[in-house]
Amino acid sequence: MMLNDDIELVDGLPIAYMKSIDAIACTDLHLGYEGVMAKRGVLIPKVNLKYILEALDRALKKTRASTVIINGDIKNEFSTVDIEEFYELYEFINFAKEKGVELILIKGNHDNFVERYKRPFNLKVYNQEAKVGNYLFFHGEELPSTIKDINLLIMGHEHPAVVIYDSIDRKVKLNCFLYGYYRRKRLLVLPALNYFSSGNGVNIEPQENLLAPIFKEIDVDNMKAIVIGHGETLDFGGIGELRRVASQA
Repeated sequence: MMLNDDIELVDGLPIAYMKSIDAIACTDLHLGYEGVMAKRGVLIPKVNLKYILEALDRALKKTRASTVIINGDIKNEFSTVDIEEFYELYEFINFAKEKGVELILIKGNHDNFVERYKRPFNLKVYNQEAKVGNYLFFHGEELPSTIKDINLLIMGHEHPAVVIYDSIDRKVKLNCFLYGYYRRKRLLVLPALNYFSSGNGVNIEPQENLLAPIFKEIDVDNMKAIVIGHGETLDFGGIGELRRVASQA
């Protein structure tokens, strides 16, 4: 699905492709998630890395991008690096090398120790935000420092989703992109590229409960939800209308 002349939302995937910088962008991978949860006594199958690599492989085959931008939270733990995170990060980097793509990482709030891998793995690592072409990539737990000379901002962190109800009133949550404006600049919020992320239902949560501070300055109801389905990416319209429909269910 083409968002505009330069941005393609890769069908059925939480990944965007920017033609002018020949890059795909994704966010909130949370590598090592299952290993960290196992140490907390919660046993879940190890599927997240496989899901991530398959999604990226599909996106790279479709777009032939030369660069992959991870827009924050490549790993899961806040204050340490779990051994499972290290192993999965190593596999992820090897995947990128095999594909011949450049990796750019925007550090998120889970990425405290990623900086130490910058030199041995030849990673480009930026703290919180980076300008690439006319785009500003920022994770989202902080406001962007500047939007001068920026055409469009791209963020993660929020794990956006919308909640809908089927014909027998079962609640279904669908991960989505959010598209709107921040201080007259276009803003695209990426959904999480994480198998276990059910997303934050932005059309049922009060706006003050949303994670990212940017939503204190913009009206989420005026943003558009672009939902990821099974092999499709679909425009579901405005969050305000989706909120009204959900409240009547």
